[in-house]
Amino acid sequence: MTDESLINPPPVKKKRNLPENPDLDGYEPFLCEVCGNGFQRDQNLQLHRRGHNLPSKLKQRTSKEVRKRVYVCPEQTCVHHHSSRALGDLTGIKKHFCRKHSEKKWKCEKCAKRYAVLSDYKAHSKTCGTREYRCDCGTIFSR
Repeated sequence: MTDESLINPPPVKKKRNLPENPDLDGYEPFLCEVCGNGFQRDQNLQLHRRGHNLPSKLKQRTSKEVRKRVYVCPEQTCVHHHSSRALGDLTGIKKHFCRKHSEKKWKCEKCAKRYAVLSDYKAHSKTCGTREYRCDCGTIFSR
């Protein structure tokens, strides 16, 4: 052994969390009721449960399970302001707010459409003007 290996030992490969040896750093709120394996996401638990061939009644959520966090729109008059119509991720609610309640900063030079989200503008500009269908009478249609 060299002096370097004594000072900086190789990293230990992290093993999967087992129910009898929980890892407190990686809290896993979704537990399998059959084998006790823990998961950080409900979707991963649902996929895992399929491996046990559980009857459908066991696949249903119980009221004690941790609920997924939802994001509501800060605009009082918006339908997404109520928790029953909330969006599931922070990026989604930010884009929703920009699209529906903010100034549309980006304008297409070809058709004058305006966008509040840069990614929407970029996606539009890639295809704007490329899908034209001309009728025999001379009218141009997009579809």
